[in-house]
Amino acid sequence: MPDTTPRRLNPNKLLLSKWTAAKPQNKEKHFLVTQLIKPELPDAPVEHVELEAIYSHRSFILPWRDLTDTEQWLQGWQ
Repeated sequence: MPDTTPRRLNPNKLLLSKWTAAKPQNKEKHFLVTQLIKPELPDAPVEHVELEAIYSHRSFILPWRDLTDTEQWLQGWQ
């Protein structure tokens, strides 16, 4: 039975963390958080991160909370 407990992450510690796509597409399996997207208000929390695919170097921005979904993302390179 898969673990359904929500993964707890600190968005300020995600920079340079490694992730594996649970369902890789276009040979893009391994990703690295390359940037924390700073909110417009200086005291507001980080809401988005930039992920870069190791294989293609394609990057995209997504809400960091999406990384807690084990159906989409696995922590580390697997």
